[in-house]
Amino acid sequence: MKIVIDNKIPFIEGVFEPFAEVVYKRGAEITKLDVKDADALIVRTRTKCNADLLKGSKVRFIATATIGFDHIDAEFCKKEGIEWTNAKGCNSSSVLQYIFTALVAMEKKHGFQLKNKSIGIVGVGSVGEKIARYAMTLGMKVLLCDPFRILDQWEALYVPFSEIPKADIITFHVPLSTDGEHPTFHLADASFMDQLRQGTLLLNTSRGEVIDGKALKQALKNKKILDAVLDVWEHEPNIDLELLELIAIATPHIAGYSLDGKATGTAMSVHAVARFFGLPLENWEAADLPFIKEKEVQLNEGQTYSDVFAYTYNIYADDERLREKPDAFELQRESYPVRREFSAYRFQSINEEQKNMLGALGLD
Repeated sequence: MKIVIDNKIPFIEGVFEPFAEVVYKRGAEITKLDVKDADALIVRTRTKCNADLLKGSKVRFIATATIGFDHIDAEFCKKEGIEWTNAKGCNSSSVLQYIFTALVAMEKKHGFQLKNKSIGIVGVGSVGEKIARYAMTLGMKVLLCDPFRILDQWEALYVPFSEIPKADIITFHVPLSTDGEHPTFHLADASFMDQLRQGTLLLNTSRGEVIDGKALKQALKNKKILDAVLDVWEHEPNIDLELLELIAIATPHIAGYSLDGKATGTAMSVHAVARFFGLPLENWEAADLPFIKEKEVQLNEGQTYSDVFAYTYNIYADDERLREKPDAFELQRESYPVRREFSAYRFQSINEEQKNMLGALGLD
């Protein structure tokens, strides 16, 4: 048995070696020759799993250690009898952390209060749901948009996409699709930008092509948009340098790159391959590794949720690195420093107000 694995997937080295021949390569450099005699692939978004790579190979199973799966040609895989799986929800808490750290930064920069704002969440999967819950604990008005989920526990909060431009803050959490009944390519186009209320804050951590970059630049130049936060870009890793200069926070597609999210994504991929091939690895957990530990933090008088969010993640450090070396986009992803999610911290309150705040956010 042979397995080809993206060498930037953490914690996985040594896991499959007792059961298979394992080849590690950079995701973008995995070739047709590499996979020709492989039984399985474990990849990330930089490996395009399509006919160009897979035609004529022995591959029977693909696991991507990511939430996104637009790099997998599902139709081709179905035709060829290749099964695949993604790590659904693995880094949802990491993206949640990114979004609210960014919002706290914007709150401080522009002098508004989140509790007085409405937030439009486009895409209500694992990430969208968590953002909705946090937003409500902060007193924000939540508008949800997802044509595939309108009859669930969030039913009263759903609105058509035409209502989303009315929100003060808009954040995208959708997969990239170019066809079907609800394509997401350039979902936020020039027409969408024209409908935005003055002073809108826009965030995108889904896929760069969900937003029309030219339309976004024009909206920023016209002050239609108050600010924008982008973690994903059209034509990655060759990002638009003019757009980079126009937005408030810019990062190199790392919103989901917490240590905890990576560990979960790796574990989900290991389990999927183990189930498919009958390997005794279904109980393997990267989270059991000894260096993944919780951190204790004592709050001081007057510290609020904004301090809590900012403490766990310095989003401006990521922004600064990208602005200094935008041509090192891929390298910054591959060598991303350790970041822990909210769940890795135990915040100790010193008064009742802080205790209630932490409890409402699920951080006590």
